[in-house]
Amino acid sequence: MHWLERADPNWTAVQASEETLTYGELFARASAAAESLRGAERVAIALEPGLDFAVALHACLLAGAAAVPVDLREPSPRLAGASIVIDAPLPTTPSRRAPRRAAPPALSTPALVVHTSGTTGTPRPVVLTLGQILHNALACAVALGHDRHERWLCPLPLSHVGGLMVLLRSAIYGTTAVLGPADRTDITIASLVPTQLGRLLDRDPPPSLRVVMLGGAPADPTLLTRARDAGWPVAPTYGLTQACSAVTVAEVGDTETSGQPLAGLSVTIASDGEIVVDGPTVSGRLETGDLGELDERGRLRVLGRKVDTIVSGGENVMPSEVEAALLAHPAVAEAGVFGRPDAEWGEAVTAHVVLRTPLEPGELRDFAATRLARFKIPKTIEPVPSLPRNASGKLLRRELR
Repeated sequence: MHWLERADPNWTAVQASEETLTYGELFARASAAAESLRGAERVAIALEPGLDFAVALHACLLAGAAAVPVDLREPSPRLAGASIVIDAPLPTTPSRRAPRRAAPPALSTPALVVHTSGTTGTPRPVVLTLGQILHNALACAVALGHDRHERWLCPLPLSHVGGLMVLLRSAIYGTTAVLGPADRTDITIASLVPTQLGRLLDRDPPPSLRVVMLGGAPADPTLLTRARDAGWPVAPTYGLTQACSAVTVAEVGDTETSGQPLAGLSVTIASDGEIVVDGPTVSGRLETGDLGELDERGRLRVLGRKVDTIVSGGENVMPSEVEAALLAHPAVAEAGVFGRPDAEWGEAVTAHVVLRTPLEPGELRDFAATRLARFKIPKTIEPVPSLPRNASGKLLRRELR
């Protein structure tokens, strides 16, 4: 029995703006739409986030096709070899024939093809199986807890794994996914990226909100401390597209780490400091390309990308450490640090900052000097109006260079 069919048919499955679909309506529409997709291996979904997207996503899964969500902002959509492109609402009128009931799919069945965020290069398609999705949903339920009254807010792009997994987890749980802006208040869980959280901290959290699952990009301790002090129940996470989103989830209020691995997952640190993930949500041993460390409780602290390490005068400098030092100044809203080629140093530590209030670069360098080793202090600090970020809020460091 499919998870849509197992849920209470009268319970709200998806809400977008003020429109809703119950589980009964979603299952009926997706089942009817699936008839036109049978036989396809991959189906691209080129729709805006909303009820039609949810119907198309579940129709693909019911038809046994892997769904390929398309980023509509890209001038040349990435279709990952899809033979069908859904760019309009699917027909959802049931055929006169009884819908075909396929045998339950194997856990190894491809269910999604999602592109990576492309922060270090061209986005790559990643195939995620039904088993990976189910295990992630179950492991997140263990970490976060849930009940049938859960309302999970997703203001994230549905072309990325973080947004897709909110829709799918909610459906597997039989709870409600809410698609809409980050400032909705009728919610119990929210999946946000740090930039979205930062814009909400001038208001009180919704009374019903019990946890913010924060991911998509590293969150600096200053932001997490501000959120904690403002009463926002934030649980930082670490995840990747290749791991079907979350790998670790921290306790609410943790401002220093991304928490312990989800149930069934293993996180280790290789000899060169690289984070390695193993378990049922990844295809084999995953060398992540990220650097990190584990504390005595097995909590993960992410230090940054291997490729972003700055080598200045023979010393390794992690941009995230320098950014955290700059962000500790109340005048700094955002910071992006990178290595600029330099004849003397090899790479010179360079920072672009977005300021809340005017501040001289020299003053900020002096402030950073109280928090950083001398070789880590930026040689140059440049105020800029904004920093380049992708839809998930990740800093596009390559564009700073």
